[in-house]
Amino acid sequence: MGPIPLPTKRLRVPVLKAPSGQGTATWAKFEMRIHKRLFEIITNERSMHLIMKIQIPESVLVEIELM
Repeated sequence: MGPIPLPTKRLRVPVLKAPSGQGTATWAKFEMRIHKRLFEIITNERSMHLIMKIQIPESVLVEIELM
């Protein structure tokens, strides 16, 4: 089964544009989106061990749950 997209989490932070905090009330909005995918893999122990050895960048969080 392919990747199943889960709902995207959107974190928004509004910030005043003026560094002094005075002046017109113009806001800059920053947003971070967190995308999640679910993979269902039916496999044996050896294949699971190989999957856990895959090199993944530190910026990517991976959770493995055995059922």
